[in-house]
Amino acid sequence: MIKGIKGVKDLLPEETPRWRLIEETARRWAIAYGFQEIRIPIFEVTALFARSIGASTDIVEKEMYTFPDRDGTSLTLRPEGTAGTVRAYVEHNRAAEPVPQKYFYLGPMFRHERPQAGRLRQFHQFGVESFGTADPRADVEVIALLWRLLSDLSLPALTLEINNLGYTADREAYRPLLVAYLKRHEEKLCANCRRRIETNPLRVLDCKVPECRAATESAPRLSDSLSDNAQGYFAGVLAGLDAVGIPYQLNHRLVRGLDYYCLTTFEVTTTSLGAQNAVGAGGRYDGLVETLGGPPTPAVGFAVGLERMVMMLPDGAVPPHPGRHTVYVAGFGEQGSPAGFSALEELRRGGLRALSDFRSSTLKAHLRQADRLGCRFALIIGDDEAAKGVGLLRNMETKVQTDVPLAGLFSALKPLVSSSSGPGFSH
Repeated sequence: MIKGIKGVKDLLPEETPRWRLIEETARRWAIAYGFQEIRIPIFEVTALFARSIGASTDIVEKEMYTFPDRDGTSLTLRPEGTAGTVRAYVEHNRAAEPVPQKYFYLGPMFRHERPQAGRLRQFHQFGVESFGTADPRADVEVIALLWRLLSDLSLPALTLEINNLGYTADREAYRPLLVAYLKRHEEKLCANCRRRIETNPLRVLDCKVPECRAATESAPRLSDSLSDNAQGYFAGVLAGLDAVGIPYQLNHRLVRGLDYYCLTTFEVTTTSLGAQNAVGAGGRYDGLVETLGGPPTPAVGFAVGLERMVMMLPDGAVPPHPGRHTVYVAGFGEQGSPAGFSALEELRRGGLRALSDFRSSTLKAHLRQADRLGCRFALIIGDDEAAKGVGLLRNMETKVQTDVPLAGLFSALKPLVSSSSGPGFSH
C-alpha cells in the first residue's frame, strides 16, 4: 500500500468544514479591506526565493524543496507567498496602475521541516500584500485585518507582538555592536546561533532555546540604534493601533526570519498551541520590489497559517452539518428507481441539496442510509408512488409523511422543506 508523504496531510470530508469557514471568513475580511485575490504559481525559479528571502536564512539554506527542470533550470516549490506576489507585481507592471494594489492569496506552501503539530511540510497560508503606500496607516490596516479575522473566528488567547526593525542603515549600524556582544558570549549559544553570528546575527535574538535567550538578555538593543525617522514612523503605527482599539505588546526580540523586512514587524501569538505559538506574522518590506527588478515601492503584508487556525478554532464555531437539511431521495423498484433519479436531479437543479445511495434497493436500506447521512427528509418513491405520480416526503425526526406531486416536485417541496428546516434551503 502506498501511503502519504511524511509531513503532508490529507484533509478528509469531516475536516473540511472547518477549513471552509476559515477560508470564507478570510476572503470576506480581505475584500472588506479592499484587497483583491491573486493566484500565483506553486513553483518558481529558485533565484526568486534566494534573492527575496535571503540566501543565509534557514528557509533558503535548509528548508526549500528545490529540483531541476528538464532544461536544467532550478525550480523551487514556494515556501511562502510574498516573493511570488512581488514577482507578479513587477512582471505585470502593476506599479503603473493609478489605484492602490492590494492583494490576498490562499494556498499551500512547502518547507522541509521536522513535522509536528501545526508545522507540516505542505502547509497552507492566507496572506495579504499592500503595495505603494509609505504611510503608517497602511501598516495599521494590514494588522487590523489580521486581528479582525482572528477575533471574528473567536481564536483564543491571542497577543499581538510588534517591533521596529528600522531602516537598512539602522541595522547596519547595529550589526557590529550585536556581533561583538555575541562573540563574547558565543560559548553560551546553541550551534545554530553560533553559525548565525556571521550570517544572520539578528536571528539569534529570536532563538527559542532557553540558554540562548538567557545569553542575549543583556545584548545591545536595536531600538538604541534607530534613526529619528524610523522611530517617528513606528510611533505613527502604534498611535494608529491605539486609535482603532487593537491591543499590542512591544517585543524587542521580534526580528522575523526573512531578510526583506524593515520598520514594522509583527506577530500574533497564542498560548493555546504549545511550542508552535505563532499564528500569523508580517511586516513592512519597502526594498523587496526593487530587489526583484521593480521600481522603488513601499510594501507591507502578513501571512497566517491555516493549520494552526484550524487547531485553535472552537468546536462551536463550525455550523451544524448541512446534511440535517438535506432531502434524501429513496427511489426503489422497477418504476420507482428511474422516477427517483429524475426527482433527484430536479431538486438539485432547483438549488436544493439532494442525496441518494444507488446501491440501496429496498426502502429499509434507503431509510437506513438517509439516517446515517444525517438527512432531515426522505422523499420515498416506490413503484406504487411512481404509478400514482406522487412521492412521500418523510420527516426523519418526527416520522410525519406528506404526499407531494412528482409533477412540479420542486415547487411543491420548497415550502415544506424551507418551513421545517430553515437555512437548509438555498439557491
